[in-house]
Amino acid sequence: MSFSYEVKTELCRADIGSRQMAADQAYGILLYANTFSAGEIRVVTGNADFAAHLARLFKRAFGVEFDSVTGDAQKGKSAFLINDAKKLSRILGAYGCDDKSLTAVHINLGALEEDGAKELFLRGAFLAGGSVTDPEKRYHLELSTTHPFVSRELPALLSDVGFESKLVKRGQNYVTYFKMSSVIEDFLTKIGAPVAAMRIMNTKIEKDMTNSVNRRVNCDTANVLKTVVAAEEQLHAIKKLRDSGAFESLPDKLREAAEARENSPELSLAELSAAMGLTKSGLNHRMRKITELADGL
Repeated sequence: MSFSYEVKTELCRADIGSRQMAADQAYGILLYANTFSAGEIRVVTGNADFAAHLARLFKRAFGVEFDSVTGDAQKGKSAFLINDAKKLSRILGAYGCDDKSLTAVHINLGALEEDGAKELFLRGAFLAGGSVTDPEKRYHLELSTTHPFVSRELPALLSDVGFESKLVKRGQNYVTYFKMSSVIEDFLTKIGAPVAAMRIMNTKIEKDMTNSVNRRVNCDTANVLKTVVAAEEQLHAIKKLRDSGAFESLPDKLREAAEARENSPELSLAELSAAMGLTKSGLNHRMRKITELADGL
């Protein structure tokens, strides 16, 4: 089961509400359905919960039933069809248009002036033409319609409820999308899917924690590697001085530092300086001097 499927199932659990609320949600479904014209309405879904919700919603909003339902949402996809002229006229009239004026589909913002109407419209749009990527993979939510004017008018509606979106044309579809996780969380909460929004938030927190731990581990590993390499270089220089017989002629401070390194090759410079009662910079200066003397042999 995909994350989009889960989100739509959550949206369908909400109460349909009044006739007007049902009509607001149905409007989003119609404009983002597979077909919405003066001669036909066709909604296709593979979500069993949405299929059951759709029939109840249209009954409440318009007092109509679908003329036919083909397929099986439990097994694949179901297609809900209305082509009866009287039913179509009733549905179109609910949004201030008729079969003659519906030459191009627009969003009638005048039909969405009640409180919460735009959010219900967006819920319907997501149910019919929306998808959201699993947050474990990436962050992407989109609404896809075949109506160009609807896609151009949707940003204004989204802006009214606090969202800025982007548009792209993909084949015959016009896609409105969001890519920021915080925006997707807010959008899902706004349309009635707070559980899904919380899942995105928790996933993001887990990702951030994992990345933080990985960065810390990588940093610690790099520091250990630097310590090992530096100690090996110092030990190599000390051995070179011993093999050449120059070690015994070293100043006492340098010889003391060299012997401390030989006795504690696993310690970092900071740890070794602390053990000797020196500053890190002071011990580093002595080790650098030892290395320079060895290189000069």
